[in-house]
Amino acid sequence: MTKGHNHRDQSSAPVLADADNISVSEEFDRYSNVYADAVNESLAFSGLTVDFFTKVKAAYFIDILNARLGDAATLDVLDVGCGVGIYHGLIGPKVKSLHGVDISPASIERAKADNLNTHYHLYDGVTLPFKDNSFDAVVTICVLHHVPPHLWENFTSEMARVLRPGGLAVIFEHNPRNPVTMRVVNKCPFDKDAVLLNAAEAKELLSSAELAEVEARFILSIPPMGAALRRIDRLFSPIGLGAQYYAIGRKA
Repeated sequence: MTKGHNHRDQSSAPVLADADNISVSEEFDRYSNVYADAVNESLAFSGLTVDFFTKVKAAYFIDILNARLGDAATLDVLDVGCGVGIYHGLIGPKVKSLHGVDISPASIERAKADNLNTHYHLYDGVTLPFKDNSFDAVVTICVLHHVPPHLWENFTSEMARVLRPGGLAVIFEHNPRNPVTMRVVNKCPFDKDAVLLNAAEAKELLSSAELAEVEARFILSIPPMGAALRRIDRLFSPIGLGAQYYAIGRKA
């Protein structure tokens, strides 16, 4: 894989090869105890930290739930590719229940130790370990660029499968059009094999998973800490140069 933006290989079957699974899992096992340090090192030139971006995306996600599904406190939520659970101390208290899945055993163990009220599950990277229609919202936060592109459609189809009717799938991703984002990705050691997808591709994936009301918004055009600054940040979304974006689809 090469860094940056690549197109999906539509001819590949959506089955995770053992080599893919083991490679990604081992990579994140190695970083499970030093994740924040590794990201902070790549962010050092910006004067910001991983904690800042974590708080911003968690706040945006809760905003989305409250605006589109009503009171977040009534919702069952799944985080796919949750890693060490850095978002869960912020999201967990705001929702009814929070589950996280990841293919890295070491990351899951770290997440369990840090977030006692979140439910964690190891999974194979192919099939989410839940029945159909299990959750009100499913989110994946800066995970898809680590997934082999020929598996993207399977990944988002699984997100849709476990959603309840009317539920939301939410993808947060890096914006490959933003030069600062690309500098951070290029400096981050566990992003060395990242394949970034743009907002149009994320929307296409959600549409291919038969989700409706699909849209994308760019975020982090400014440092939007606080509700007032997030409202201003949203005004810059049409420019398309925010450091990251989110894409949303609703299950019919």
